[in-house]
Amino acid sequence: MSRAIIYTSFGGPEVLELQDIAEPHAGSDEVRVRVAAAGLNPMDWKLSSMPEMAAMFGVTLPSGFGTDFAGTIDEVGSNVKDFQIGDRVFSGAIGRAVADYIVVNASSPMEPLHHTPSDISDVIASALPIAGLTADAALSAIGVTSGETVLIGGAAGGVGTFAVQLAKLAGATVIGTGSEDSFDYLRQLGAIPVTYGPGLAERVRQLAPQGVDAATVLVGTETIDAALALGISPDRISTIAAGPNPPAGVRATGGAQASPGALDRITAAIRSGELVVPIAATFPIERTREAVILQRGGHVHGKVVITLSEKDS
Repeated sequence: MSRAIIYTSFGGPEVLELQDIAEPHAGSDEVRVRVAAAGLNPMDWKLSSMPEMAAMFGVTLPSGFGTDFAGTIDEVGSNVKDFQIGDRVFSGAIGRAVADYIVVNASSPMEPLHHTPSDISDVIASALPIAGLTADAALSAIGVTSGETVLIGGAAGGVGTFAVQLAKLAGATVIGTGSEDSFDYLRQLGAIPVTYGPGLAERVRQLAPQGVDAATVLVGTETIDAALALGISPDRISTIAAGPNPPAGVRATGGAQASPGALDRITAAIRSGELVVPIAATFPIERTREAVILQRGGHVHGKVVITLSEKDS
């Protein structure tokens, strides 16, 4: 038997249950991963609480929980050529990540399996797929280049943490929205902080009298309104938070639209010390509900990770 977080009805954190399930095994085109860490994302608890969203991603009840994971391969199917037992890997597996073992297709184009560099921990690797790819997509959609000024709405969250740093690596000046208690965090990432709320456009205008070239909106729609008020062209505004049809021609995007090789570039930047991945908190699998409650509160600076074995550091 192995452990997994399972939910049999939709709802809040209370529906998430730690259960003993039959131990899965790899088929001929698959590998089995002994999971060491699973990085949480808002997408995870939205899937477990919103039936309409779950249906969009093909998630049906009963379901496992979590998407991003990192760990070590301990079974390899007969047709698998690029991975072997003992390889450390990370990837995404919608609705399955928070479990002792998961089985994944070794050559899936939708959820490709990546080798984890030896100098990146499983905890860090598990925090990369959704947040890293989404941040890359949000910036790629608006073509951020060196010398530009970029406004990032929701800059202190999981995706924002990556977006701020990737924009800085591209040579941009970053203005990031957040609450005042996130300002030190945003400054550490390299952003100029600004409080969200009424009057946002005017506060940004005071910080950037020369103008703002582009914006990406990672939470809500307030920053879209501010960006338009600042005169930013709608095709230089991207959003992951306003649904498929955002207002005024703003560009909707998501992790599936990340540029080729995005995770390779992100891991290279981590290894060189140019990009950091702050871990706000780690929780053992037995405390998954607490981890979700913390993340749902909306004031986490960095990533929340569930740990499942000793291979998490």
